[in-house]
Amino acid sequence: MYVLFEGIDTCGKSTQIEMIEEVFENTLLTKEPGGTNFGIQAREILLQDTLSSKRAELLLFLADRAEHYAQVIKPNQGKLIISDRGFLSGIGYALANDDFEFEHLVELNKFALEDKFPDLIILFITNMETLTERMGKKKRDGIELRGLEYLISVQTQMRESLQKLDIPYLLIDATQSIELIHQKIVQSIKQIV
Repeated sequence: MYVLFEGIDTCGKSTQIEMIEEVFENTLLTKEPGGTNFGIQAREILLQDTLSSKRAELLLFLADRAEHYAQVIKPNQGKLIISDRGFLSGIGYALANDDFEFEHLVELNKFALEDKFPDLIILFITNMETLTERMGKKKRDGIELRGLEYLISVQTQMRESLQKLDIPYLLIDATQSIELIHQKIVQSIKQIV
Protein backbone atom coordinates (compact mmCIF):
# COMPACT_ATOMS: atom_id res chain seq x y z
CA MET A 1 0.00 0.00 0.00
CA TYR A 2 1.54 3.26 -1.20
CA VAL A 3 0.20 6.49 0.35
CA LEU A 4 1.42 9.92 -0.65
CA PHE A 5 1.25 12.86 1.75
CA GLU A 6 1.26 16.05 -0.32
CA GLY A 7 1.13 19.76 0.38
CA ILE A 8 3.27 22.88 0.43
CA ASP A 9 5.79 23.59 3.18
CA THR A 10 4.53 24.13 6.75
CA CYS A 11 1.13 22.52 6.06
CA GLY A 12 1.65 19.82 8.72
CA LYS A 13 2.52 16.75 6.60
CA SER A 14 5.59 15.78 8.60
CA THR A 15 3.77 15.98 11.94
CA GLN A 16 0.99 13.72 10.65
CA ILE A 17 3.42 11.25 9.09
CA GLU A 18 5.17 10.78 12.44
CA MET A 19 1.80 10.16 14.12
CA ILE A 20 0.71 7.63 11.48
CA GLU A 21 3.79 5.50 12.06
CA GLU A 22 2.63 4.96 15.65
CA VAL A 23 -0.79 3.67 14.54
CA PHE A 24 0.01 1.20 11.76
CA GLU A 25 2.41 -1.73 11.95
CA ASN A 26 4.76 -2.64 9.12
CA THR A 27 5.03 0.99 7.99
CA LEU A 28 7.86 2.41 5.92
CA LEU A 29 8.38 6.18 5.94
CA THR A 30 10.14 7.83 3.03
CA LYS A 31 10.26 11.13 1.18
CA GLU A 32 10.86 12.74 -2.19
CA PRO A 33 13.37 14.02 -2.85
CA GLY A 34 15.74 12.50 -0.30
CA GLY A 35 14.52 8.93 0.20
CA THR A 36 17.64 7.42 -1.44
CA ASN A 37 21.35 8.28 -1.56
CA PHE A 38 20.82 9.87 -4.97
CA GLY A 39 17.74 11.67 -3.61
CA ILE A 40 19.76 13.26 -0.81
CA GLN A 41 22.13 14.76 -3.37
CA ALA A 42 19.26 15.81 -5.66
CA ARG A 43 17.47 17.44 -2.71
CA GLU A 44 20.55 19.56 -1.93
CA ILE A 45 20.68 20.82 -5.52
CA LEU A 46 16.93 21.45 -5.73
CA LEU A 47 16.65 23.32 -2.42
CA GLN A 48 19.51 25.65 -3.42
CA ASP A 49 17.34 26.75 -6.38
CA THR A 50 20.43 27.36 -8.51
CA LEU A 51 19.30 25.63 -11.71
CA SER A 52 18.49 28.21 -14.37
CA SER A 53 16.53 25.71 -16.50
CA LYS A 54 13.11 24.62 -15.24
CA ARG A 55 13.45 21.59 -17.54
CA ALA A 56 16.65 20.60 -15.73
CA GLU A 57 14.84 21.00 -12.40
CA LEU A 58 11.96 18.81 -13.62
CA LEU A 59 14.33 16.15 -14.96
CA LEU A 60 16.22 16.05 -11.66
CA PHE A 61 12.94 15.52 -9.79
CA LEU A 62 11.98 12.78 -12.27
CA ALA A 63 15.37 11.05 -11.95
CA ASP A 64 14.97 11.06 -8.18
CA ARG A 65 11.41 9.73 -8.52
CA ALA A 66 12.51 6.84 -10.74
CA GLU A 67 15.35 5.92 -8.38
CA HIS A 68 13.07 6.22 -5.35
CA TYR A 69 10.49 3.96 -6.95
CA ALA A 70 13.08 1.34 -7.87
CA GLN A 71 14.87 1.37 -4.51
CA VAL A 72 12.09 2.05 -2.01
CA ILE A 73 8.53 1.66 -3.34
CA LYS A 74 8.78 -1.38 -5.60
CA PRO A 75 10.70 -3.67 -3.18
CA ASN A 76 8.39 -2.85 -0.23
CA GLN A 77 4.93 -3.45 -1.71
CA GLY A 78 3.94 -5.62 1.28
CA LYS A 79 4.32 -2.69 3.68
CA LEU A 80 2.33 0.48 4.27
CA ILE A 81 4.59 2.97 2.48
CA ILE A 82 4.08 6.58 3.53
CA SER A 83 5.90 9.10 1.37
CA ASP A 84 6.36 12.73 2.32
CA ARG A 85 5.78 14.23 -1.13
CA GLY A 86 5.95 12.64 -4.55
CA PHE A 87 4.77 13.09 -8.10
CA LEU A 88 1.83 15.40 -7.29
CA SER A 89 4.19 17.99 -5.84
CA GLY A 90 6.37 17.61 -8.90
CA ILE A 91 3.42 18.33 -11.15
CA GLY A 92 2.25 21.23 -8.98
CA TYR A 93 5.64 22.95 -8.96
CA ALA A 94 6.14 22.40 -12.70
CA LEU A 95 2.70 23.83 -13.55
CA ALA A 96 3.25 26.81 -11.26
CA ASN A 97 6.26 27.66 -13.43
CA ASP A 98 3.97 27.82 -16.51
CA ASP A 99 6.47 25.87 -18.58
CA PHE A 100 4.71 22.53 -18.92
CA GLU A 101 1.45 20.86 -19.90
CA PHE A 102 -0.44 18.68 -17.42
CA GLU A 103 -0.81 15.66 -19.75
CA HIS A 104 2.89 15.69 -20.58
CA LEU A 105 3.82 15.83 -16.89
CA VAL A 106 1.51 12.89 -16.12
CA GLU A 107 3.16 10.82 -18.86
CA LEU A 108 6.66 11.65 -17.61
CA ASN A 109 5.69 10.69 -14.07
CA LYS A 110 4.06 7.44 -15.23
CA PHE A 111 7.37 6.60 -16.90
CA ALA A 112 9.38 7.40 -13.72
CA LEU A 113 6.94 5.38 -11.55
CA GLU A 114 6.70 2.42 -13.93
CA ASP A 115 2.96 3.14 -14.32
CA LYS A 116 2.35 2.63 -10.56
CA PHE A 117 0.68 5.65 -9.00
CA PRO A 118 -0.05 5.71 -5.25
CA ASP A 119 -3.09 3.90 -3.81
CA LEU A 120 -4.10 7.06 -1.91
CA ILE A 121 -3.04 10.71 -1.93
CA ILE A 122 -3.61 12.89 1.12
CA LEU A 123 -3.40 16.56 0.14
CA PHE A 124 -3.07 19.21 2.86
CA ILE A 125 -4.65 22.55 1.97
CA THR A 126 -3.61 25.66 3.88
CA ASN A 127 -4.39 29.35 3.53
CA MET A 128 -2.26 32.48 3.20
CA GLU A 129 -2.76 33.52 6.84
CA THR A 130 -1.58 30.17 8.23
CA LEU A 131 1.24 29.93 5.69
CA THR A 132 2.48 33.43 6.59
CA GLU A 133 2.40 32.63 10.30
CA ARG A 134 4.21 29.30 9.98
CA MET A 135 6.79 30.52 7.45
CA GLY A 136 7.73 33.33 9.81
CA LYS A 137 9.01 30.72 12.26
CA LYS A 138 11.47 28.97 9.95
CA LYS A 139 14.47 29.57 7.74
CA ARG A 140 13.40 29.43 4.08
CA ASP A 141 15.10 27.31 1.46
CA GLY A 142 15.64 28.41 -2.14
CA ILE A 143 12.24 27.23 -3.37
CA GLU A 144 10.39 28.84 -0.43
CA LEU A 145 12.18 32.10 -1.22
CA ARG A 146 10.19 32.26 -4.47
CA GLY A 147 7.44 33.71 -2.27
CA LEU A 148 4.24 32.78 -0.47
CA GLU A 149 2.06 33.58 -3.48
CA TYR A 150 4.15 31.12 -5.48
CA LEU A 151 3.60 28.41 -2.84
CA ILE A 152 -0.16 29.03 -2.83
CA SER A 153 -0.16 28.75 -6.63
CA VAL A 154 1.68 25.41 -6.32
CA GLN A 155 -1.00 24.25 -3.88
CA THR A 156 -3.73 25.29 -6.35
CA GLN A 157 -2.02 23.38 -9.14
CA MET A 158 -1.72 20.26 -6.95
CA ARG A 159 -5.39 20.40 -6.04
CA GLU A 160 -6.55 20.93 -9.62
CA SER A 161 -4.24 18.17 -10.88
CA LEU A 162 -5.47 15.73 -8.25
CA GLN A 163 -9.06 16.28 -9.34
CA LYS A 164 -8.10 15.33 -12.92
CA LEU A 165 -6.39 12.07 -11.93
CA ASP A 166 -8.10 8.76 -11.29
CA ILE A 167 -6.50 8.20 -7.88
CA PRO A 168 -8.33 8.00 -4.53
CA TYR A 169 -7.59 11.08 -2.45
CA LEU A 170 -8.40 12.89 0.77
CA LEU A 171 -8.32 16.67 1.08
CA ILE A 172 -7.23 17.88 4.51
CA ASP A 173 -7.91 21.36 5.87
CA ALA A 174 -4.44 22.02 7.30
CA THR A 175 -5.79 24.77 9.56
CA GLN A 176 -7.71 22.24 11.68
CA SER A 177 -6.37 20.75 14.91
CA ILE A 178 -3.58 18.18 14.71
CA GLU A 179 -5.74 15.54 16.42
CA LEU A 180 -8.76 16.04 14.15
CA ILE A 181 -6.55 15.81 11.07
CA HIS A 182 -4.93 12.67 12.49
CA GLN A 183 -8.30 10.98 13.02
CA LYS A 184 -9.40 11.72 9.44
CA ILE A 185 -6.16 10.33 8.03
CA VAL A 186 -6.30 7.15 10.13
CA GLN A 187 -9.90 6.49 9.03
CA SER A 188 -8.99 7.03 5.39
CA ILE A 189 -5.97 4.71 5.48
CA LYS A 190 -7.92 2.00 7.35
CA GLN A 191 -10.40 1.92 4.46
CA ILE A 192 -7.72 0.87 1.99
CA VAL A 193 -5.34 -1.25 4.10
